[in-house]
Amino acid sequence: MDSVQVRPMQENDLPSAERASAVTFFEAERATRRVSDPEVEPRPAVTSKQWIDRMRFFLNADPGGCWVAVEADAGTESAVGFAISQNRGRLWFLATYGVLPGHQGRGIGKRLMDAALAHADGRPGIFSSSVHPGATRRYRLAGFSLHPQMRMVGTVDRSTLPAVAGLREGRSDDFEWMDRLDRDLRVAGHGPDHGYMLNTLRLAVSADRARPGYVYIDDRGQASLLAAAHPETAQRLLWEALASSQGRTLVNCITTPNEWAVDVGLAARLDIGQEGYIAVRGMPVPAPYLAGGHFL
Repeated sequence: MDSVQVRPMQENDLPSAERASAVTFFEAERATRRVSDPEVEPRPAVTSKQWIDRMRFFLNADPGGCWVAVEADAGTESAVGFAISQNRGRLWFLATYGVLPGHQGRGIGKRLMDAALAHADGRPGIFSSSVHPGATRRYRLAGFSLHPQMRMVGTVDRSTLPAVAGLREGRSDDFEWMDRLDRDLRVAGHGPDHGYMLNTLRLAVSADRARPGYVYIDDRGQASLLAAAHPETAQRLLWEALASSQGRTLVNCITTPNEWAVDVGLAARLDIGQEGYIAVRGMPVPAPYLAGGHFL
């Protein structure tokens, strides 16, 4: 009998789930590291705290999508797997999902994914997937299309930066039109996610309401989430993020319909490579759009 229990996540599971997440993704990144990539480093404490804060937000926003696999040892439960998903209107997304390497191949991941998908209740869905063969097989069997995604990394050549006009700092009163744009691009708006992101990230938006677009930028100058009605607006927003980058930067989750981002990255002298998949079900790949982090 499997000693692992899959159950709804509780707030006191978050520290243990974060430790499982840190180990799972560290080992996955080390296994898939390219020779030219920097050495993989353990998750720093500040990132661990950010992970817990974000998952607590998801747990409060939509607890039915948050699941954990726990194993009891001497009366103490510890997380060995996790699946944190959310419903936003007509859309379901998977924020993060994983099983400790030593517990893979035992059906735990399937049980977690089945619970998260049951919460989706048939909604269209989206998430960013690794290249792990067991996970990608499970996603495809669940009806998701896997679209290879690219990433661009390196240090921006500052001499390539154009003068970016037509943008301003975003505010909470922008959320209404941002959600309308999200619905056009990805079935549903981000809803409460915008409030959380505005508190933790910089928001830049298009000043032209006829050509709307926005980008969230983290404290390293990386584009965390970008959406626009037109590729030209998307490019301006991405240049704004690259202009604020510090040292080595990353543009992630670039799919084929978003080649406008490839053009910007190449112009900035970044290197291009492949990085997992964007998985979608019941919806097209959003564009112009760069999914980011846990918020898709």
